[in-house]
Amino acid sequence: MARAWEADPSASFARRLGKSARELGTTGGRDGCPDIWQLDNGDIAVIGRDLTDTYRAKLPDDASIAPDERLVIIPGSTLSAAKPDIPDART
Repeated sequence: MARAWEADPSASFARRLGKSARELGTTGGRDGCPDIWQLDNGDIAVIGRDLTDTYRAKLPDDASIAPDERLVIIPGSTLSAAKPDIPDART
């Protein structure tokens, strides 16, 4: 069965949304740098801690994680810093 959306592995990183982990103080160096990026096709890439196994059993009834998906956690400050770069939803 075809999915309504599929990630395009040929897309490239276009621009960071918000501030770097270094600017936000959420990294101690090169490892463990939570981040949000817009890809050149408009999709969003999120770099965070993989807590798929921890949260799988806690998901709300209307949420699921496919075998090829991961649930990642990022600091709230990372998303808040990206807010000015994220356009409003189109209706």
